[in-house]
Amino acid sequence: MERIDNKLICKAGAGRTPFIFKESIAIISPQIIRIAIAPFGMINCHLIIGETGCILVDAGLPGSESKIGNALKKRGLTFSDIKLIVITHAHVDHAGSAARMRELSGAPILAHEGDLDYYLQKKKMTFCATGWFGRLFLKTGLILQPYVPFTPDILLKAGDVLDLACFGAAGTARHTPGHTAGSVSVQLDTGDAMVGDLLASGVLLGGLIRTGHAIRPPFEDNPKTVSEELKKMLVSGSKRFYMGHGGPLIAPEVHRHAQCLQSLTVQKNDSAAC
Repeated sequence: MERIDNKLICKAGAGRTPFIFKESIAIISPQIIRIAIAPFGMINCHLIIGETGCILVDAGLPGSESKIGNALKKRGLTFSDIKLIVITHAHVDHAGSAARMRELSGAPILAHEGDLDYYLQKKKMTFCATGWFGRLFLKTGLILQPYVPFTPDILLKAGDVLDLACFGAAGTARHTPGHTAGSVSVQLDTGDAMVGDLLASGVLLGGLIRTGHAIRPPFEDNPKTVSEELKKMLVSGSKRFYMGHGGPLIAPEVHRHAQCLQSLTVQKNDSAAC
């Protein structure tokens, strides 16, 4: 972001007009809404509802816009109340409806350049399974389905941290690699964090039981990097962690999981379950 004439300017991606936002004045503690894209917390996206609008964290599978719209409607909101769309990484269950949500809301999409080729659908993603469920899930082909390609309007690069104040939330969005090279997390000043797939909970994928127990997601590029990022977030004050699968989790359980990840020995295309 740059400051020009007392305004905060969020740089847009190539080919799009920059989005200019006035500085936010009063920011109250936001409300966090989990939107179930699949039953039992198996696939989630999240709304951060502030005083001046909403931030959507992840957009779910292709065709998820109706579920997001229903969640907004229940709270007296519309798509136009969304001021920013944060895509935590390029897997189809998080980025699948991003292009459509931008079309409906007019909000810019924030993502990280580490996953850019996948957002553009220029390359096929590779998947490092964390156990038998990941290998089985990969064979179904569900995680491999394409989605409408898009260019993020706000493209984070190495070391970039975006202040979310101009979107109505006290907090930041920053690069948190490990699940994928371009994974992004949102940290709010309230101690709430939306971390995509840095970790999961429950049985298999979300699930009905053990939802307060942290597990690894079905796929994970580098568990040691994930551990480092989770520890950084804990040190910086994150207390409640909202994820794409299961959750939320409290800080002590996230710390236990981060310690467990640190002890893993990663093997090619697979790694031991934690």
